[in-house]
Formats: sequence, structure tokens, C-alpha cells
Amino acid sequence: MTGGALRPVGISQRVRLEWLDQAARLVQVGHDRAQVAEALDEMLLDKVSVGGTARRNNREKTVTILARIWSRPPPPLIPLRDAGLRLLHEASPAADGPTVHWGMTMAAYPFWSVVAAQVGRLLRLQGVATAAQINRRVQEHYGERPTVARATKRVVRSFVDWGVLGDTATRGRYAPAAPRPVSGPELVAWLSEAALHARAGAAAPPADLLNHPNLFPFRVSYVPSRALAAASPRLDMVQHGLDSELLVLRTPADQSPADRRTGELDLSPHAP
Repeated sequence: MTGGALRPVGISQRVRLEWLDQAARLVQVGHDRAQVAEALDEMLLDKVSVGGTARRNNREKTVTILARIWSRPPPPLIPLRDAGLRLLHEASPAADGPTVHWGMTMAAYPFWSVVAAQVGRLLRLQGVATAAQINRRVQEHYGERPTVARATKRVVRSFVDWGVLGDTATRGRYAPAAPRPVSGPELVAWLSEAALHARAGAAAPPADLLNHPNLFPFRVSYVPSRALAAASPRLDMVQHGLDSELLVLRTPADQSPADRRTGELDLSPHAP
């Protein structure tokens, strides 16, 4: 890694899919931030830092991570979060839930995206990935720090918990699971938006976003650029050169008042 400020890691604990399901569900039913944090802490009492009373123990850190993803994301991610909650409400959790949780985690914590990208590249190159290879590649981006090594290990174990990576007979060697299909303009557009946030909003061709190694657990169906932009009020398509199209995030000023609304979610069966 070149000189300059060290990049923050942020996500330093294992995150299970069912914990994210619960965090999203608490927000969907209208709990405020304090209520969500209290409920998540209670849920994790017998799972993380069992019996621990130390300040900022791993359970508290895990609650903070879950909350940043679903109950108190950074302001630029609130519209993405709201749309993700609607997708979770309308879709089959088993089918589309992991896709939405992956996208939201990637957007809230770019470190997750970087680790996933290194795993995905290794899987494409050699069919398997080892812990040592993943750690070495991530440290090229974040520096050779103990915190980076620990966080990388925990994120990779999260991938195993989610079922997108599998342990092999050789310790520290991982094989991919069968990719999950992702289809439909709305879901693919939402995932494109999450991917743009994970790369700090940089414009990109849709194919680069949706075939990126950081989405290695998924097989994303093709959706034309214009259909992606039409499916989300927060996406736009711009022409780049003679024959290239880029997806970009619209700024709040480019969105209508209805698109910018981030108040209480209406997740009733008759909600638009």
C-alpha cells in the first residue's frame, strides 16, 4: 500500500445472516435506534462475548455493525436502506434476502467489498482461495496491521457462515458455493446502486459492477443499462465515449421530492 492515511476497516466482527435479518425486521416494524440496539444486544447475549462486561466488548461492536447497516446507516445510504427494506418486505427472504443483506453490508462497509473482491478474484483464478492469500491481498489495500488481519479473518468466516464459501479438508482453504441467481430490474438496479456506494459512488459500466468479483456469491441476470436507470430514481445512465454507457448515482438535487423522502417507511400490504 502506498503512503498516506490508513484506510478504516470498520467491520471487525463476524456477522451472521440471521442477525441481519433480525436487525432489518426491527427497523421494518418501526423500532427506533435505541430500541433496535437494545433488542440486538439481548439477541446476542448468549452468542457473542457471553458473560462479558468489558466496555466495548465484541457484542457491543457487533451491535454497532448491525445498526450501521440497517438502523442508522450514514445519511447518503438511507434511501438505499429504505429501498432495501422494501425489497426484503416484498421478496422471499430465502431467495433474495442474502442479496439485499450483501449489498447493504458492502455499501455500509467497503472493507467487506474489498475482502469479497479478493476472494472472488482468487476463485476465478484457481477455483479455491486460502486464508493466507486473501489476507495478503487485503493488506495490500489496507496495510499490514493486526487489525486488518483479524478483520479479514472474521469477514471470511462470515462468508462461511452465510454459506457462500465452504471449508475444505485443508484448513484455511475455501471453495465457493453455487452462485445464487439474481434477476429482475428492481433488484438488479438496487444491487448496482449498492455496488456504486461500495466504490464511493464512482461511475462504472453496469457489466463491470455486476460481474465484479465482490459479487462472487451471485449470478446476476443481464438487464440493459437504461432499464436499470429506469428501475431506480437514484440511478442515472450517462454516455461515455461513442459506445459506452456508465451508471452513476444521482445527487439529491437531481431527485424529485418523493424520491428524496426518507421518513417512516410504509411497509403495509397496500403500500405503493
